[in-house]
Amino acid sequence: MKNGVLIIVLLLVLGCRDKASTEETVRNPKVDSIQQLLNIAKTAKELSSDERRVYIQDAEAQVLTLSKDSTRLEQLSQVSLAYLKLKDSMGFRQSNAKLLKLSEEADASKISGYSNWDLGDFFETYGVMDSAFYHYRKALESFDRLPKDSTSQSLKARMLYSMSRVQDSYKDYLGGETSATAAIEIFDELDDDYRLYNAYNMLGTLANGLGNSQKAIESYETAREYIENSNRKNKTRLIWQLQNNVASIYLNKEDFKKAKENFKQLLTNKELKEDAAELYEKVLGSYAFSLLKTDNNTKKAEELLQEAFTVNSATGELYDRARLHYFYSEVLAAKGDTLNAIANADESYNIAKETYNNDRALDALRLLTRLDMVHAASYAEEYYQLNEAIQEEERTKRDKFGRIRMETDDIIEENQILTKEKKVWVYSAVLLIVFGIIFMAIASLYHSNSQLKFKQKQQESNQEIYNLMLSQQGKFEEGKQLEQKRISEELHDGILSEMLGIRLILSGLNEREDQASIDQRAALIEKLRDLEEEIRTISHELNHAAYKKFHNFIVSLKNMVADIEKSSGISCSFTYDDKVQWDNLLGDIKINAYRIIQESLKNCVKHAKSENVSVLFQLVEDKLKLTITDDGVGFNINKRKKGIGLKNIISRAKKIKAELDVDSKPGKGTTIKVTIPVEYVDVKTSKETDLINA
Repeated sequence: MKNGVLIIVLLLVLGCRDKASTEETVRNPKVDSIQQLLNIAKTAKELSSDERRVYIQDAEAQVLTLSKDSTRLEQLSQVSLAYLKLKDSMGFRQSNAKLLKLSEEADASKISGYSNWDLGDFFETYGVMDSAFYHYRKALESFDRLPKDSTSQSLKARMLYSMSRVQDSYKDYLGGETSATAAIEIFDELDDDYRLYNAYNMLGTLANGLGNSQKAIESYETAREYIENSNRKNKTRLIWQLQNNVASIYLNKEDFKKAKENFKQLLTNKELKEDAAELYEKVLGSYAFSLLKTDNNTKKAEELLQEAFTVNSATGELYDRARLHYFYSEVLAAKGDTLNAIANADESYNIAKETYNNDRALDALRLLTRLDMVHAASYAEEYYQLNEAIQEEERTKRDKFGRIRMETDDIIEENQILTKEKKVWVYSAVLLIVFGIIFMAIASLYHSNSQLKFKQKQQESNQEIYNLMLSQQGKFEEGKQLEQKRISEELHDGILSEMLGIRLILSGLNEREDQASIDQRAALIEKLRDLEEEIRTISHELNHAAYKKFHNFIVSLKNMVADIEKSSGISCSFTYDDKVQWDNLLGDIKINAYRIIQESLKNCVKHAKSENVSVLFQLVEDKLKLTITDDGVGFNINKRKKGIGLKNIISRAKKIKAELDVDSKPGKGTTIKVTIPVEYVDVKTSKETDLINA
């Protein structure tokens, strides 16, 4: 569905865009022939796609024979666009690559910008968002080099809006908000009401993603003002969509009373069902859910959902069907029909996975965990794994966007510096010639000439100092981001996963009163106390810069191994080399070794079904050797897909430049060996720091 909408938007954008050069091109027979071939390919509906493709290929062959650069680029741009409208991805990519190369060689910024714009639209249509963002950014650079007028400004703003749309798709809400706000500033200067509507609508979506519902509603209301002032033929439908957005915000923040009022008002539009069936179905489902939550009117809610299912069957919107099954499951649960409620929640989950609707899949798993007490633990584990995978993917995409922005900014800065240096050299040469002539003519101006040279050198020195300051500031920001990432990993890997598991198990035990459940709750509460101590420890480390020290390292390891042995019933042994100065090890080694042992023991408890586990930590020559051995079920290393736990172990081993060896076979247990280069902190420096902190 999303791809279909993107294709429609893309065709509208391409259809509205005029790529004709502002310079008049003298018509010649070759150009006329090329245009005739392209017109046939675009308008001859009776021809098949293959036959129309042949006309475009003939036009492209003639374009490459044109001698004038500007004319060749102009015509090749239209050929590339014709391939794109025909949905011939191979032809489009090949012609676009030629166009990009020729436009960069000719320094044709406008053609280069349009070419990158086409590529951005192409990649966004097919869901390759990082590539789409990169080419929108490149198009923005090209349009920024054009003379500043209303056309070039509008092109820049449209690229910023496209970038914000891509950033929203991967939940880079802050970055998207920056892009959308920059687009709004330009559209506002141009009095472009329709595009101001688009930008404010996107700003509302981004604010909702950030959890700022008030700002989201204000942005949607502003968007409505602009679309009402425009002359768009479809503005009534766009207003309905904005009303649905506002109502959905109330629904998401669980203000069901206001949500019900807004959805009910939308349904009073008699044309809604006929003119916008997909939107009508969404509103029906949301209104039914709001009724359930405000009035507990299960009968009316069920009737509305049945009608919504009927409309959905006609439209074929599989993406929205997952949402309807989720709502219907809630209604059935309220009626006490648990079996059918579970069936609908399961159907919602399966459709969500099929349509890559991750948020709905997580909602369905949460509901199944609550409804299906028999399989609650299994659903909880699946929820945890899916949530971890989604967050990791989002982090990767945001990092990619960040790198693209950083690399692009570096290129812009280098170009600006080169331009300035070029100007400085040109001006210097002119000044030298002028002063040379003046020196030969009037000797009295020699002193003035020396002073000007001194000022010039001073300016160059100031520029160099400024560049050094910028470089130092960049390193400071990089260090800050790395520290934030480390803290995030510590909280995520060590605490959040434990708390999520405990919370879900306690949810399943709430309604049980047998002695085994009471004992299990008591054990889990004790585990929560342990997590409280770990959170307090992390807080202490942050407040006193203790991350680099991690004192009582062996004591911490002993306590952890003992706790896991006590809670799991597995026999755990821990042996270490008492000749090693453990507390003086580098902080990175201690914290990552601790987490590797913790993750390995957790895997023994959850997956390996071990009865005995041994942990050996010793010094071999000049390296620390950590060996963790269990007698569990083992696994096939070559065939089994790596889980989140093993990935975390690999990641932490890389951080401390350690060699990792995992040896396991089905039925033979598992042995993990980590060989770590020894690095100690400066004891003197550490003591001096402790005195200062004290």
